[in-house]
Amino acid sequence: MLNGKTALITGSTSGIGLATAHVLAEQGINLVLHGLLPEAEGIALAAEFAEKYNVKTLFDGANLMEPEAIETLMTKAVTHMGAVDILVNNAGLQHTEAVDTFPTNKWDMIIAINLSAAFHTIQQSLPRMKANGWGRIINIASVHGLVGSIHKAAYVAAKHGIVGLTKVVALECAEHGVTVNSICPGWVDTPLINTQIGNIAEQQDVTFEQAKYKLVTAKQPLPEMMNPRQIGEFILFLCSDSARSITGSALPMDGAWTAQ
Repeated sequence: MLNGKTALITGSTSGIGLATAHVLAEQGINLVLHGLLPEAEGIALAAEFAEKYNVKTLFDGANLMEPEAIETLMTKAVTHMGAVDILVNNAGLQHTEAVDTFPTNKWDMIIAINLSAAFHTIQQSLPRMKANGWGRIINIASVHGLVGSIHKAAYVAAKHGIVGLTKVVALECAEHGVTVNSICPGWVDTPLINTQIGNIAEQQDVTFEQAKYKLVTAKQPLPEMMNPRQIGEFILFLCSDSARSITGSALPMDGAWTAQ
């Protein structure tokens, strides 16, 4: 069923996005890769996927803070690949600081990339998905789309926004064969949190691994970070026919964080 479909994954040159790209390509799904790589490196990465998995690939390094760049990305994807059947809004960034000193430019950047970009890609994708009577939209939210944490005002606001956007789009698309869900991971072993871990290690004079354990268990009962591939495999399930009745959901993968 999924062989020959095309997936566009934002932020797919590292972390969750890259792991998801491998999982989907293994099933014969064509890929539009996106990320902040120099053009030559991005093209080379796309070529590696094409050769390894025998799928069609494309790379684009669109700046997701610019709606015009997103429109160009989506047009390029449809022109070269024929359609965007699966949209994974994964790109994101983080900055931690108290609200009263949180830099305005950081707020604007995080809201633009973590939330507004998803609105723009969804808006560009929906007409063709509806016309085809099939589509899968998976938004990578966070446990912080369900709960708050100090020093993460912009990130928490954006991820709560992603959960709300997911619900609205799911309601509007329920009769069109398009499912829309958000995944809410807890701690995931990606480069995004290495700075936080490093700061803890320095402040508390412990090793990097000890700092990682302290960070995880301060919030999450399961004392380990999730491998990004696990999220990719969950995304694959949400794309399957078995998941066609799952839509409008905020699905935790959080090691019992929100069970407390």
